[in-house]
Amino acid sequence: MKFLSIIIIFFSALFFSCGHADDPLAKASRENKNGWIYVHLEGSPQTIGYQHGYLLADEIDTTIQAVGYWLQHETHHDWQFYRDAAKSFLWDKVDREYKDEINGIVDGLHAKNKNYDSLDITAYNALEELAFYYVPELMNAAKPGSGNNKAPGNCSAFIATGSYTKDGKIVIAHNNWTEYIWGQHWNVIADIVPASGNHIMMDCMPGFIHSGDDFVITANGILITETTITQFVGFDSTAIPEFVRARKASQYSNSIDDVIKTFTTGNNGGYANDWLIGDTKTNEVAKLELGLKYSRVWRSKDTAMIGSNFPSDPTLIEKETTFNIKDSTTSPNARKLRMEQLVIVDLKGKLDVESGKVVEADHKDATQNKNANNRCVICGHIEEDPLGCPEWDCKPFDPMGAVQGKVTNADLAAKMQFWAHMGHPCGESFIVDKFYKLHPEYEWQSKYLKNMISYPWTLFSAK
Repeated sequence: MKFLSIIIIFFSALFFSCGHADDPLAKASRENKNGWIYVHLEGSPQTIGYQHGYLLADEIDTTIQAVGYWLQHETHHDWQFYRDAAKSFLWDKVDREYKDEINGIVDGLHAKNKNYDSLDITAYNALEELAFYYVPELMNAAKPGSGNNKAPGNCSAFIATGSYTKDGKIVIAHNNWTEYIWGQHWNVIADIVPASGNHIMMDCMPGFIHSGDDFVITANGILITETTITQFVGFDSTAIPEFVRARKASQYSNSIDDVIKTFTTGNNGGYANDWLIGDTKTNEVAKLELGLKYSRVWRSKDTAMIGSNFPSDPTLIEKETTFNIKDSTTSPNARKLRMEQLVIVDLKGKLDVESGKVVEADHKDATQNKNANNRCVICGHIEEDPLGCPEWDCKPFDPMGAVQGKVTNADLAAKMQFWAHMGHPCGESFIVDKFYKLHPEYEWQSKYLKNMISYPWTLFSAK
């Protein structure tokens, strides 16, 4: 059987490299730069997938291992549980185009002797919605209330336009908060030219067909980012996976209305977010607050909209979250206060790429009116916080926080460019030996968690 597998892999690679008129890797490329891996992927869904799996085989392998290890420890479900979920209710709801792309990733992995299949890649792409929405929903079904408050409070972001920006055009910025054990691998810049739809460029983890933390620009002038609605409760396994809707919204939207329609059609409630959306063709921005049963849209050509994991719509808050809008000490509310001070007041009329970088690196705790390294600052450092994040179930001194940042404006986006920073946007590196010495209770992560070096801001351009 092993010999047969080798033969299949060999002929699969031969088919792609020799049987086609064009080498599937001919239009693809990879470059390592300042902690990031830039990949250019181009062609049919199968070809894009093959390029992705082949060029990032080692990184996909390492990241899935790290994710599976963390999930086993934190959710008490092994990797087979997540594969079973992919088989039972995810795979049949994936568009044919994206099934082909996932199968292409598998073919590329097989060509590099990495033994994964479509269920592995599907479960991996659905990481957020399975671990933080599906699993708590199962817990709630078994024991009401036991699955509450598991939806993560990750990321800080803003989008602004009109009188709020220096040139009157759109500026968008985002930093990704997540567990370092897999956040250290959120270091891919994917420049994708599909056979149909928009040319897109996004950050992602290796093996993702969507961004995941969500920072996307398109050649059609659509800009998308988000922050999670923390303390959200609800999931519908019969509806369309969030990762499918996110990729489709990026690839096929020509307007803000298109983005909203794609996200709300077949919505499964997984990865419930406040989506910040811009259209450089009209200079309009919008916020789509999307729960499961409830949603709301705000839009304007003269505004600054922020996100730090707080919900805004009173009905959604009441019906689908356990979020306390009055508790100023929680991370989402504290960061909201600081983002309002910076983005809406102090930097009004001055927002541009450089001030966006400053916002993403900010360390002022608005609850204490001083600089700090904790859960309440935009550039979060939970690994240094003795209180942890009880509002979304992270623990004291948890090795998680802001793992990277991105920012762009309308002029750069028109050239398919954005700035990206790997590691804490403030410039501070996370050194594991120092951390484990202070907090040996986290040494179980040492198998996969390595140093997370903070690199300089780097401008990336699509080919």
